[in-house]
Amino acid sequence: MRPIRPEAGTEDAVVRAAGCVLWRHGPDGGVELALVHRPKYLDWSFPKGKLKRGEDAWVGALREVREETGMDCVLGPVLPTSRYPVADGRLKEVRYWAARSAGGTFAPNREVDRLAWLPADEARAHLTHERDRGLVDALLRVLGE
Repeated sequence: MRPIRPEAGTEDAVVRAAGCVLWRHGPDGGVELALVHRPKYLDWSFPKGKLKRGEDAWVGALREVREETGMDCVLGPVLPTSRYPVADGRLKEVRYWAARSAGGTFAPNREVDRLAWLPADEARAHLTHERDRGLVDALLRVLGE
C-alpha cells in the first residue's frame, strides 16, 4: 500500500527542519567546516534535523548541532534554505544558519557515527548531496572569505 500524500497547503505537506553550517578556525587559521556521516543514509552532510512541534527553527538548529556533533555553537547569519522531496513524497524544507563552534566533544551516536572538520574545498567535495555544496559558498560569503 502506498502512503497517502498530505494535501498541498496543509502543515503536514512540508517536513520542517533546521541545521547549521558549523565552522571553526583550523590550526593554520583557515576556516574548517564540520561534516557529519549518517550511517542510516550512508551520506556526509551538515548537522540538521526535523523540528519538534512548535519549535522555533533557530532553537532546533542549535539542538541538532549539539545532538549530532556534541558541539556548542554561536549562531551567525541565516544561510539559504534547502528544499527537496523526501521518500514519502512530501517536501523537506531545511533552514540553515552559519554557526561558529564554541567547543565540545563529539561522541558517535545512532544518528551520526563520524564527524570530520575539513577546509572549505575539501568539505565541498566530500558532501554527498549537490544541494549542500552551495551552502559552503554561502558560508564563505558571509564570513568574507
